[in-house]
Amino acid sequence: MRDPAALNIVIAGGGTAGWMAAATFARFLGNTASITLVESDAIGIVGVGEATIPQIHNLLIGLGIDQADFLRRTNASFKLGIEFADWLRPGQSYIHSFGQVGRGVGLIPFRQLWLRAQALGVAGDYGDYSVNVAAARLGCFAIGEGQGGKLPDLAYAYHLDATLFAQMLRDYAEERGVTRIEGKIASVERDGDTGDIRALKLDGERRIAGNLFIDCTGFRSLLLGDALGVAFDDWSAMLPCDTALAVPSQTRAALDPYTRSTARAAGWQWRIPLQHRTGNGHVFCSYFTSVDEASALLLANLDGPALADPRPIRFTTGRRQTPWSHNCVALGLAAGFMEPLESTSIHLVQSGIGRLLNLLSHDLSDVAAARASFNRLSEIEWRRVRDFLLLHYVANARVGEPFWDHCRSIPLPDTLAEKIAIFRETGGFMREEDELFLDDSWGQVMLGQGIAPRAWSLLADNVAAAEIGPFLASLGQACALKAQSLPRHRDFIAAMLKTKTEQYA
Repeated sequence: MRDPAALNIVIAGGGTAGWMAAATFARFLGNTASITLVESDAIGIVGVGEATIPQIHNLLIGLGIDQADFLRRTNASFKLGIEFADWLRPGQSYIHSFGQVGRGVGLIPFRQLWLRAQALGVAGDYGDYSVNVAAARLGCFAIGEGQGGKLPDLAYAYHLDATLFAQMLRDYAEERGVTRIEGKIASVERDGDTGDIRALKLDGERRIAGNLFIDCTGFRSLLLGDALGVAFDDWSAMLPCDTALAVPSQTRAALDPYTRSTARAAGWQWRIPLQHRTGNGHVFCSYFTSVDEASALLLANLDGPALADPRPIRFTTGRRQTPWSHNCVALGLAAGFMEPLESTSIHLVQSGIGRLLNLLSHDLSDVAAARASFNRLSEIEWRRVRDFLLLHYVANARVGEPFWDHCRSIPLPDTLAEKIAIFRETGGFMREEDELFLDDSWGQVMLGQGIAPRAWSLLADNVAAAEIGPFLASLGQACALKAQSLPRHRDFIAAMLKTKTEQYA
């Protein structure tokens, strides 16, 4: 029998972050911890994050959730990457795809061969050598249908309905013993000596005690920000967009297996196709346009009739300086906000949960080293994601447009300035500190945003010049043929939904 006093986790707030935490704790700590989640039906959730990155597979596999049932429960579709339209200049687009681009030769990275092929005049578009890009352009998708060989398998994530995802996780968590308490948090009770949180006091004089508190209260950050006073690092000088409008629209017959991000006069517009509807939004800087102007622009550029009125969400980009303070850990919007340009919101929740699980022990009386490690690694992760988002803005050629002119003038953090400089000099990167985005991601966005390396690696000179063109031509043709052999995305989902599975594997 477990000691119920050993670990008493209280999660403040539901939504995607709260129920992700509850479900994961129930799966991995259910025999050693008491888990309670407090939320109020009267408080809405932001719920605009509908796109993910491939790391979500680790969550679903860890929880034992069957993929076909996940598609049914969340109306999900598959995602091969993100198309960035008009970001460099109007009329130009590229796809930041998941997975591998091209195929290296021995120790020679593919991009270095491609850069040399460019100089020789025998290279196609960089995206021509990605199966993901080829399949996205055709609207095709499949899992495990004759993939492999000399081509990488399709790497993918999902588009999902965030509200339905939270409900699925709630069902999962409650079936495994998580207690949900309905109510609004009226105040936070703290220990007079240590400053730790002792309990949440709810409306109606209820008191919910615990020894580890998870703040999932959204932008309000009631525990970490308000009660514990953890300062917020404001990054709006680097990422100036401060408002988002979200609106669903009718789904189209063609179900594109990718997210689309289209640059607009003062920001950008997203399009996320789900099975039952399309999620749309407009992220913008209110200094350069008004809500009414942004709303009109959004509604004028939908693929189908709007199903609701656009709703504005105000935000400040940045993060809490120490997301683990005292005995409280913040996740999701309570820890900070990064606009959904690269679909990192759900992942940052997931990585925070994973980091915490690896650092928890039976004794919570002295965890200073674990807490410091959590905060240090969290800061590295958030700053690296920030740099990746900033790259899209600063590297633009939309000259004469006030917002984009301003973006080009944003001072770069040293970490991003170094990455751009190394890429310009060598066409390569040095991955540091287990950062989220890998070489292929940085390379696709750098090239897509018009940052051209001045040279290539000496390693690429080990391949005879006469062999490079045929090698790339064969690889590009193989990618195109593989994509053409796949079924249409909507057809593949329809077939998968007919699969009979248990609710949770």
